[in-house]
Amino acid sequence: MKSKPAPTAPASSAAPVAPIQSHADQHGLVCPSCGCRHFEVLYTRPAYGGKLIRRRACRHCGRRITTSETRLG
Repeated sequence: MKSKPAPTAPASSAAPVAPIQSHADQHGLVCPSCGCRHFEVLYTRPAYGGKLIRRRACRHCGRRITTSETRLG
């Protein structure tokens, strides 16, 4: 017995494709676990040389990362 081919969606209902972005267009932090860009700052402390150390947690998966920031002013 032959099986029927699976129905295909019409081309007009396909989801729009986002343009490819270069790495130069992507700014900010990205979670290494889930790729999320939303973080909350857990704490901030000063470091040697006028830097700031911030401990952040991803809002999606909870992974914690440490960032070092330099003041620009």
